[in-house]
Amino acid sequence: MAHDINVLALIKGKERYIFLYDDASRAETLRVLGRFASNPELSFTWYDAAILSQKIRQESQKKTSFTRRLHLPLGSEDQLE
Repeated sequence: MAHDINVLALIKGKERYIFLYDDASRAETLRVLGRFASNPELSFTWYDAAILSQKIRQESQKKTSFTRRLHLPLGSEDQLE
């Protein structure tokens, strides 16, 4: 089975922040965003962390919604007429 990798990137001037994560490591990726934001040696801010966190959550919701649609029970043929 294929293992999907999510890519999230932020470009700030000459700096590049690129995060690769799978669905199982989503929570850890959110924690990393917080650690980066709290590091005064990085230009990565709490605002950056908030925006990227929102994107991670939105992507997760899209996948969940799509999966739910795939698993909707089909009605009997009588209901389709």
